[in-house]
Amino acid sequence: MSNPTPDTALQGAVALTHLGVIAADGEDAAKFLHGQLTNDFLKLPPGEARLAGFCTAKGRLMASFIGWKPAADRVLLVCSADLLPPTLKRLSMFVLRAKARLSDASAALRLVGLAGPAAQTWLGADAPAAPWQVRERDGASVLRLPGAAGVARYLWCAPAQQPSPEVELPALPLPAWQWLEVRSGVPTVVAATVEQFVPQMVNLEVVGGVNFQKGCYPGQEVVARSQYRGTLKRRGFIVHGDVPLAPGQEIFHSADPGQPGGLVANAAPAPDGGWSAFAELKIAATEGGTLHAGAADGPLLRLEPLPYELPAQA
Repeated sequence: MSNPTPDTALQGAVALTHLGVIAADGEDAAKFLHGQLTNDFLKLPPGEARLAGFCTAKGRLMASFIGWKPAADRVLLVCSADLLPPTLKRLSMFVLRAKARLSDASAALRLVGLAGPAAQTWLGADAPAAPWQVRERDGASVLRLPGAAGVARYLWCAPAQQPSPEVELPALPLPAWQWLEVRSGVPTVVAATVEQFVPQMVNLEVVGGVNFQKGCYPGQEVVARSQYRGTLKRRGFIVHGDVPLAPGQEIFHSADPGQPGGLVANAAPAPDGGWSAFAELKIAATEGGTLHAGAADGPLLRLEPLPYELPAQA
């Protein structure tokens, strides 16, 4: 099993160059996003961040976000940098008469990942106590992310000209941060997986990314139907193997070698060797037999525990 216990080497700061930021500004910014994304942004209070997805009319995820309000008329959305331009373009198509402006704020804002005891000590009293809490520190937003492998994690977002925590903390390699992302069980949609998943297929509603009481948004009927009618046949799981894994890579199951049994959503090299991935799998493929990367006779993959419980199937 790949390192399920706290690792004091997994600490420090790293520039999150694989992520970008969309800014929504204006008095209707939250209202506009409320009508487009899977979570409630109208009732998003200061000091809290939320996960959300942006779906097609068929309920397939085109992007996933971490969003918060640094000001009453501004919402920031962090997403995968490789799909930010098309996502921004598509969202902008629906602004119409709303008093909201969408822009790519990636150059104006710096994103840094903070992890482990060194980060907690550096943040001190400014460290948010619980996941998805947001604190302001010298003009920066500090978000507490769900822990992973026993390691506390934070997202630091500040104007690009502001000094970065990287100069005061140990250097954390980006692959190590990405491994922690995998181990957190929180999915990030990337260019290789656009329109591959309904939110429940990657546990987005389990980790708080879907609000089933809010108003309409693209794909809502499909997402709601997946939740309330019938049994979900696919979920997100963590797997580990000895070979490199990549988003969009197919996974096969020994009982059904003729067709893929799942798809890698996010992957990273593990600190103690091999590769870990958060992958969408047929639930039946996790109940016996063997899993293989890339082909029915491909390298063996083994299941590892999620950091949260999946809801019992009806």
